[in-house]
Amino acid sequence: MTAATLIDDLFSSGILIETGVDGLYGRSGAFEEVIDRFNALITRFGGGDGATRVHFPPGISRTQFEKSGYMKSFPQLAGTVHAFVGNDADHCRLLAQLQAGEDWTEGQKPTDIVLTPAACYPLYPAVAKAGALPDAGKLYDLTSYCFRHEPSKEPTRMQLFRMREFVRIGTPEQVRGFRESWLTRGQEMIGLLGLPLTVDVANDPFFGRAGKMLANNQRDSGLKFELLIPVNSEENPTACLSFNYHQEHFGSLWGIKGEGGEVAHTACVGFGMERVALALFKHYGMDTDAWPEGVRKVLWG
Repeated sequence: MTAATLIDDLFSSGILIETGVDGLYGRSGAFEEVIDRFNALITRFGGGDGATRVHFPPGISRTQFEKSGYMKSFPQLAGTVHAFVGNDADHCRLLAQLQAGEDWTEGQKPTDIVLTPAACYPLYPAVAKAGALPDAGKLYDLTSYCFRHEPSKEPTRMQLFRMREFVRIGTPEQVRGFRESWLTRGQEMIGLLGLPLTVDVANDPFFGRAGKMLANNQRDSGLKFELLIPVNSEENPTACLSFNYHQEHFGSLWGIKGEGGEVAHTACVGFGMERVALALFKHYGMDTDAWPEGVRKVLWG
């Protein structure tokens, strides 16, 4: 089954709902139920670690976004929020442009909000503001809708999608231990669902010539691993979980330090909620009642 066939099956069965924009879809109740069940499975595997749960909206401060450096590395993925700021005459002009089918966006100006590119981005400045870390460091459990501007007919490449993350902040030893633990737990968790998987070293989609150097360094240093499941095709499996070690990048950027003044290291494990759901529909069919009994038992109990 190709990506085109899969998206057609998802539409025809009503699992996903077309909106006229590639990568922007409505979700059926059945799809949301699978998301909820997988979310509960994540909690079963990580809920006992004592993470602090935090929920941010799908937008972050433009000031924080600019400081994050995201535009240096991923300008092609960023999305900003604009709004109308004109007067009555400008409004009349806008209405006339709409009526004529012309571009009406010239009166839109950027607001102080940028769409969240990754669930953990709003966390780091908040942690820094709270002061020095305790000796045990910190562990957080985050969920957020995220945006990345990469329209595609591949159902796994949504422009608006949910990401759940566990984020570990502390010493290098604490952070590396966290990531190694989840490299094992992530494979065990997906294995319970009976889905074929591989884990491989990876890199983020850094932009431009300098980005190629960053990507090569990320791979050579083993800073990013992905758990891959065939969804769109067997030849190019989809990254459904990611395991990332940021070293001191975010600690230095935001001034996150331990009680002794040392710069904190960070790592995260990210779960692509829609991607795992799509993998389940791809491998087991559009009718969740007909899924294998073992899979249903893991998800529904």
